Formats: sequence, C-alpha cells, structure tokens
Amino acid sequence: MLRAIVLGAAAGGGFPQWNSAGPGCLRARAGDPAAPARSQASLAVSADGVRWVVLNASPDLRAQIAATPALHPVPAPGRIRHSPIAAVVLTGAEVDTIAGLLTLRERQAFALYGGPAALATLDANPIFNVLDRAIVPRRALPLGDAVALADAAGDPLGLTLEAFAVPGKVPLFEEAGADPGRADDGATIGVSVRAGGGALLFIPGCAAMTPALAARIAGADTLLFDGTLFTDDEMIRAGAGPKTGARMGHMSIDGTIAAFRDIPVRRRVFIHINNTNPVLLADSPERAQAAAAGWDIAEDGMELHIA
Repeated sequence: MLRAIVLGAAAGGGFPQWNSAGPGCLRARAGDPAAPARSQASLAVSADGVRWVVLNASPDLRAQIAATPALHPVPAPGRIRHSPIAAVVLTGAEVDTIAGLLTLRERQAFALYGGPAALATLDANPIFNVLDRAIVPRRALPLGDAVALADAAGDPLGLTLEAFAVPGKVPLFEEAGADPGRADDGATIGVSVRAGGGALLFIPGCAAMTPALAARIAGADTLLFDGTLFTDDEMIRAGAGPKTGARMGHMSIDGTIAAFRDIPVRRRVFIHINNTNPVLLADSPERAQAAAAGWDIAEDGMELHIA
C-alpha cells in the first residue's frame, strides 16, 4: 500500500500569507473554521509507514515535520539523531520547492532526487553545499524512466518513481526580466509514485494540458494537481499582483475543470493553492463548483491510502 500525507497544501507564501490582508487571509488569521490555515505545498509518501520520501522541500518544512508524528525522530539506545525522512524529491527549483532543504542541514543522511534542471540550480548556488554530498547524495531523475527510490546508503524504499516533463517555466529568480514563455523541457516535472498496486500522481505546477500529459494522467488512481488560482486573472483583480496564472506557469482551476471532463481519474485533489483562491474557503461558491466537478481541496495533514 502507498501512504501519503499532505504536509502543506498552499502555494508560495502559505495561507494566510504573512503580508496579505485579503478577505480569505483575514478569515484564516481570525481562526475561521471555514478558512483553515495551510502551509506551503509538500507531500510525504511511504511504502511501509516507517521510511518516508518528501516531495518538495517547502520553506515551511520544519513546522511541517513538527506537525507530522510520522516524521518525528525515533529514539533508540545509543542514538540521539534520527529521521524517518529517507529521501527528498524535487519537482522544480522554485524557492517554495527548495528552500526547505536548508532546514535539513544537520548532517542527517538522506538521498536528494531531482530533474537535471533542478539539480543544476542547486549546483550553481553554493548555499546548498551545507548539505554535504558525502552524506546527502544528489541523484538525477531521468525523464520517462522508472526509478526505484533508495536512501542515502542505497537501501531500497519500496517506492518506484517516474518523472515526466510538464508545461511550466523556469524559476522566478532565474528569469532575465522579460516573460520567459512556457518551458516544456523538464524545468518543471510531475512524478508518478508507486508502491505495490497503488500509484499516485503529483503535479503541483502545470502551465497547460497537452495531449501527452492527458494520456499520462488518464486512468490514474489518485492525482494531486496544480490548483494555484481559480481564474487566470485572479491576482490582478484582487490587487495582489500584476501577473496572470499563465504568466506564472499555472493553469487556473476553471480551465482545469474543463480540461479534465474527458480525463478519467478516480480521485482528484487540488494542491498548491494560492492565498487569493476562493476554493480555500469551505463556504465559497468556487469550492462548491470544484466539488461538483469531482475535485477535493487539499488540507495540511490530509492522509491518502492507495492500495
């Protein structure tokens, strides 16, 4: 059985975002039960419930570990340091997928997997050398090939992962200023994770639905998919920023619902949800629209068991 725990469900900045006085953030900050807080997007998966793989190291990773007992150190005679986290997988190199790596710098062994583009970004920034490569080996994920995930020592974790390119864009801090356009070359990847008969697709960032991606998704048991914005111009209309979702490399939920009408998936979950997105509010019409289309909305701590 494949077990998954949503460590964080929000997009970069979390919910409520620290500098947002938007209506949703005000409700979350006030403790409104219809607007529960969410940390930045990350997922933990395991085949045995003992050794875990973290998908994307969000800036909130330390708090996410603290909130997740399955990721707590286990005491043992003669051992003071321990972590159930055996590996980390990166789906890109945006700040909200890699910043949490700096939380894991206390000389704890784990394997670090990522697409070639993401690992190249880490290689180019010496701050990530705080993760000693003798302790934290970096392993490139070939696109389209199934890889048996292993811990730092090479011991198998019982999980098979396949990475694949999805439409996206280069990380914001690597843009040259002008609109870089869509990138389909592996700067953004999705992953399929399998244990036994259970499989999960994790695609937290996606700029467009292509025939190749639709074919890969069709028939999936469980999908966690990019839910950043509800409408493409949402942030502009809210006064929260000048960019459309497409400019940021994200499909909007209204377009995603339409795109998935003919793509069969047993369970569909939106993740990586921006603080301006009304689906974060349990009593919003947009939440009802997503639910009517067969979509769940991820929350921190949500558990998925896939046989």
